Amino acid sequence: MASHVPSETHADLLFRGGRTFTADGGAQPVEAAVAVRAGRITAVAPEAELRPLVGPATEVVDLDGGLLAPAFQDAHVHPTVAGVQMLRCDLSAHRSADACLAAIAAYAEAEPEAEWILGGGWSMDVFPDGIPTRHQLDAVVPDRPVLLTNRDGHGAWVNSRALHLAGLDRHTADPADGRIEREPDGTPIGVLQEGAMELVARLVPVATPEQARAGLLAAQEHLFSLGITAWQDAMIGAFPGNPDNFSVYLDAAGDGSLRARVVGALWWDRERGVEQIPELVERRLRGCVGRFRATTVKIMQDGIAENFTAGMLEPYLDACGCATGNRGLTFIDTEVLREAVTRLDALGFQLHFHALGDRAVREVLDALQSARAANGPGDNRHHLAHLQVVHPDDLKRFAEVDAAANIQALWAAHEPQMDELTIPYLGPERAALQYPFGDLARAGARLVAGSDWGVSSPDPLWGIHTAVNRAVPVQAPNAAADRRPRRPFYSEQALTLAQAFTAYTAGSAWANHLDRETGTVEPGKAADLVVLDRDPFAGPPEEIGDTTVRMTFLDGSPVYAATR
Repeated sequence: MASHVPSETHADLLFRGGRTFTADGGAQPVEAAVAVRAGRITAVAPEAELRPLVGPATEVVDLDGGLLAPAFQDAHVHPTVAGVQMLRCDLSAHRSADACLAAIAAYAEAEPEAEWILGGGWSMDVFPDGIPTRHQLDAVVPDRPVLLTNRDGHGAWVNSRALHLAGLDRHTADPADGRIEREPDGTPIGVLQEGAMELVARLVPVATPEQARAGLLAAQEHLFSLGITAWQDAMIGAFPGNPDNFSVYLDAAGDGSLRARVVGALWWDRERGVEQIPELVERRLRGCVGRFRATTVKIMQDGIAENFTAGMLEPYLDACGCATGNRGLTFIDTEVLREAVTRLDALGFQLHFHALGDRAVREVLDALQSARAANGPGDNRHHLAHLQVVHPDDLKRFAEVDAAANIQALWAAHEPQMDELTIPYLGPERAALQYPFGDLARAGARLVAGSDWGVSSPDPLWGIHTAVNRAVPVQAPNAAADRRPRRPFYSEQALTLAQAFTAYTAGSAWANHLDRETGTVEPGKAADLVVLDRDPFAGPPEEIGDTTVRMTFLDGSPVYAATR
């Protein structure tokens, strides 16, 4: 094509042949092409207006009726752990107890020199009452210790050999922050909840730095394939069986292997108090290398509902529907929490909270309100993740304290773990308060989105599908085993497609302090972009989850291209 435009203004890239979702507040994609030069978006305009920018060296990407959008960002994810799990005994794709056990046996046979059999990803709903047993593991691995975390990371399945090495028996007391599941005579059954995992995990050989780095880089490639170019790692610290990923990130960022934009959330040790703050400050000083910035602190305030450790205002029910004496756990004393939050906020840290039950949500909002009263408003961009149950009185408080709601949309659905292990123990009235995305948006809360991978799939399109339909795509790992569609999960809490897309793009960019660079498609922004194989705005909502990623661009360079 002949051009009268000076060559120095020719585009390096031109996206044409489809619509563009800009994520700048519009409810629909726009009919526009997008030009990129030197890694930056230079124009968003009708295709006819941008044709003069095409020169001999311009790469023209034909969207072929698909959608161009900002690359996705995950505001709550664990790539190093998920990546290491991908390289170990990964049970995340298996939907029955027999399939899990067969996979464990096959892995053990393939790794005869492994001192421990490690991995995870099993789903509670494939076992009666969510509790597998040591006897099942003993049948396939009798001679070596086994530790396999469940998909949410809040429990571990161990065999008799592991229990013996740890010295656990019916006389072992539960730790304050966890529970040993037991047989009728008190003997450990083989599942350790929350802090009880550490009783065995402390014996597990830690992955080498080389193995952890391989896991991180494998995770990066997987996330690129899903259109994700930036994320917030929700735990920078040492996991059971994994080295401190702070050093792993610093090394990868330092040599350029880490190409994604990453914010690291430094782990708050709940066994300690405010005396750890100077250490966090020192880590932040050392933790800004390349594309990695350790500028956030992660505070876990409670557990999860499925094992009755999420902090609730009212007690859990038993199997007969009667109230128990259990309201879940509070991991950090509320007075310590308020002091820590106020001091960390004053030091300019962003705070990233795990708050799943309604009591935990209220405790965190109270702490943020105290910090705001002491320090005044700021731009730290605190956010609360998970938000399974939120009391209606607390919905408006997110906007009042300028805290974002960090949603994991793939969980807001009828699926076996929800229907069998959660709703019966919450009761119908409290169950209806779960994952109130619509109410949070209507109350003025800013929505950001994450996956919590490896707890659940990191695929943003499956999360978006679920946020809109309040039902998971039938191909998602947490769908029912029969792969049949389920009824919507409290459909009044559904988001629009534009709201869901924005949460996974501009919303998470805001949470990651990347909104000046990324998150929207507009001139001047970095060309972090994703090309989808179709325009989900043009099709029926129940087909959103069928959308796939064709190409992912980071700073205008392709980091993923699907093979056809």
